[in-house]
Amino acid sequence: MNEPRKLRRSMRDRKLGGVCAGLAKYFDIDPTAVRAGFAVFAVFTLFTGLILYLVLWMVIPSESYQDTL
Repeated sequence: MNEPRKLRRSMRDRKLGGVCAGLAKYFDIDPTAVRAGFAVFAVFTLFTGLILYLVLWMVIPSESYQDTL
């Protein structure tokens, strides 16, 4: 049976906090596209995207060691 997907911050493919890589893994898209989207969003919303990133960093749990294997 398929296990339900869990939104977790990435431990392996992280550049800063692992939020974008975790979102990319959850939605099955390229992490670079999510990072670029966050950057564009941050610039065009006067850095509200950075605040959103920080909130997501605090709210989304990190992957456990077993998830990275």
